Amino acid sequence: MKELIVPRMAILDRSFTAPEAARFLQEQAPIHPLDTVNWNSFAHRPDVSFRIGHSDDRILLCFYVSGDRPRARITEVNGPVHRDSCVEFFFSPLADGVYYNFEFNCVGVPHCAYGRGRGDRTLLDPALVDTIMRSSSLGSAPLDESASVSSWDLAVCIPVGIFRDCGLKGFGGLAARGNFYKCGDDTELPHYLSLNPVCTPRPDFHRYDYFGSLVFE
Repeated sequence: MKELIVPRMAILDRSFTAPEAARFLQEQAPIHPLDTVNWNSFAHRPDVSFRIGHSDDRILLCFYVSGDRPRARITEVNGPVHRDSCVEFFFSPLADGVYYNFEFNCVGVPHCAYGRGRGDRTLLDPALVDTIMRSSSLGSAPLDESASVSSWDLAVCIPVGIFRDCGLKGFGGLAARGNFYKCGDDTELPHYLSLNPVCTPRPDFHRYDYFGSLVFE
């Protein structure tokens, strides 16, 4: 499994927007390909990469996707956004088997929960989820797949307050575990990409045993 170093961003103003976070990441964080095809029956592989960093009290993420016909039909918070064109960050801050799944369709509609496995998920309160800043190059309105659009990017900022159930106070020096995904269950070309390989007979991203190491500076 891969080890990712999550750099501390040099940000003077603690109040910033998701688009500004994307700019900080582009200037200060390396880009990582998200390109592992785990199941041959789902061989479609759009071009996906991401950057990740932190500012002690927030995780900054930006996903870049091309070769994808974006679909965003799910509009409700904590709805099944994995059916749409979706990017995901699964994160175990204490590396103790408890992990959070952050899932966003291509216009930023989120699904967020935590627990120890697929069958043990507790949805985060929508009011808490709303503290996650999101910004998509596609805007925020629902959309159907179209041949006229083939690329998009999504920036998100996840505040440390999201992790109040595990008592996390900040990200500096954290030794965590996680994985990153791109999927689209109900898209024209269903696909399931990951950063770290997931060695299961069928698609299953809820596998803590395949998480890699995330070392926060």
